[in-house]
Amino acid sequence: MNTFISKELYKSSQKAYFTSHLLKWNEQVNKRQMPWKGEKDPYKIWLSEIILQQTRVEQGWSYYEKFIKAFPNIQKLAKAEDEKVFKLWEGLGYYTRCKNLLATARKISAEYKGKFPEKYKEIVSLKGVGPYTAAAIASFAYNLPHAVVDGNVMRVLSRYYGIETPIDSTQGKKLFQQIASDGLPENKAGVYNQAIMDFGATVCKPQNPTCKECPMKKKCVAFIDEKVNVLPVKEKSIKKKERWFYFLVIQSGGKTYVRKRKGKDVWENLYEYVALEIPSEMDAATFIKSTVFKKSIGAGKFEVKNISKVYRQLLSHQTIYGRFITLNISKPLKHFTGYILADKKEIKQLPFPRLINNWHEDGHKNNILF
Repeated sequence: MNTFISKELYKSSQKAYFTSHLLKWNEQVNKRQMPWKGEKDPYKIWLSEIILQQTRVEQGWSYYEKFIKAFPNIQKLAKAEDEKVFKLWEGLGYYTRCKNLLATARKISAEYKGKFPEKYKEIVSLKGVGPYTAAAIASFAYNLPHAVVDGNVMRVLSRYYGIETPIDSTQGKKLFQQIASDGLPENKAGVYNQAIMDFGATVCKPQNPTCKECPMKKKCVAFIDEKVNVLPVKEKSIKKKERWFYFLVIQSGGKTYVRKRKGKDVWENLYEYVALEIPSEMDAATFIKSTVFKKSIGAGKFEVKNISKVYRQLLSHQTIYGRFITLNISKPLKHFTGYILADKKEIKQLPFPRLINNWHEDGHKNNILF
């Protein structure tokens, strides 16, 4: 197995061929449009990169435009209230990104007088900014010679040079970073970085790559050796954890119990109804008879108004299933600490996880919500 790339191969004309043909493709063929493409403002580049972490371009596009409209510069974002920012972020998931976004905006506003740092070491030290995001900001905003290495880039390089080192291994990450950095053309880091990412997204795709349109196919090892469908190689596949929740939408006097999630679990700083996690899937009739349900409701009378279908939200490391039981209670529950009673108008202003918002949308459509 080819676990490394030979110096003879890499230092040959193959590298120069790749770079020249990629840049030519970018100039003459690449029509990929994105609102942040070609942007030189480091704030806007940073914002787009944070939004695109764990998010498809198609989904992130509208969020980027909403954020730029609401917060046209870093000072505006730094001064914004947390809940306003979280509400705007609602639906993107991975809310730690949003927390880091606010923390970094406030740090730059306070420590850098609102001016984005220009040195790579300072950029990469910012909260929520790793080597990839720092390289993107440094190269796109300041044309500094730092290579971006994401899944698109590793796939293109793995196929072109025929590298079988797993891209998710420690050795692989170092190797692809070295190759990408060594391949940067002088004074064209930003253009090159954008070009190779676009090429990986539109031509050298994970599935069904359009090799006939590839200007580098004459020297692409994977194409020549018919290994396009097996490269790049991945070392491991992580099995996702499954979690099951029942959400009790408890109403009293026209208001509903909600609270902000705390701790380091999923959906931190977002709002939820009374969330009861159970070990595995359980039908609603059995759950309502369970001890965990009875302890939550207490001894008072209640009326079940609606039981929803099962909703699902896929996260990178786990799959969450949730079902909603809407019920009325005869008198307020005194043992509910950390909860507030919110009316319909207030609930609309609060940021909720995507799974709960999916239930909200169905509830409005079917006239069963509140």
